[in-house]
Amino acid sequence: METDFLIQQLINGISIGLVYALMAIGFTLIFGVLNVVNFAHGEIYMLGAFVGLLLITTFAPPLFVVIIFVLAFGAVMGLALDRVAFRPFRRFRDEASMKSKAIREATLLSSLALSIVIREGVEKIFGSNMQVVPQDYLLISPVQIGSFSFASGQFLIFGLSMAMLIGLQLLLFKTHIGRSIRAVASNPAGAMYVGIHTENVIMATFAVGSMLGASAGIVVGLYQGAVFPAMGFAPGIKAFVAMVMGGLHSIPGAVICALILGIAETFTTSYLAQGWGDLVAYAFLLLTLIFFPTGIFGAARERV
Repeated sequence: METDFLIQQLINGISIGLVYALMAIGFTLIFGVLNVVNFAHGEIYMLGAFVGLLLITTFAPPLFVVIIFVLAFGAVMGLALDRVAFRPFRRFRDEASMKSKAIREATLLSSLALSIVIREGVEKIFGSNMQVVPQDYLLISPVQIGSFSFASGQFLIFGLSMAMLIGLQLLLFKTHIGRSIRAVASNPAGAMYVGIHTENVIMATFAVGSMLGASAGIVVGLYQGAVFPAMGFAPGIKAFVAMVMGGLHSIPGAVICALILGIAETFTTSYLAQGWGDLVAYAFLLLTLIFFPTGIFGAARERV
């Protein structure tokens, strides 16, 4: 009986970790090409949930249509986010400007300010209370497999996450834009000098990363049964911690660390009070900064 419980919690933790992984990849992609953290990523997650809910309550389309629409919306929001909060700081493309700490800090603060504006704007429009998902779209149908009990949302989270992760790997390693993203992440100045259009690459990176974040938001919203303006804060923090643990630039590292966080959080809430779960991410962050200053899977080129 104890073994069944442990396996059940392990699978639950993997489901949570996959959500963090989708967001952590967005953080990592954008940090890779711009060397700055996008603190508005949690709001993309939240907006994906709200836009999906609006589509459901207005037109009641099939679920796959909702997900495709949210993916497209995430791409558009990523482009808008880059245009408003990041591109104004890329006016100077010389190597010194690209490595300037002052510009990096200004960009970080710009994304943080935009995240606050978005969250407060949504709260003014919809209120701070939770918006309930219609019963027909809830992903909480019980699925019994042997002695294990799951919710239908867990299968959707797993399937969508794996499809996104596989698709991302194919994009990065099998397409021209993917190779360009990796080139810019490796050496922005060098990529520009050999003829890669870095602005297009950055725009594509924002679009892809925001698609992952928005899709995670709508799936979690349907699974939990409600959406609210501040719903992106906690997953955003945990995805950021996963990125730091993974070494800032490592997508596989971010995914692995996101799974570790999800599993650790699940077991913590199973054996301790619910409130202890949110402390797990901060504890991992503290331990990483002390013992792995370049991240667990990070290279030695830059300390966290």
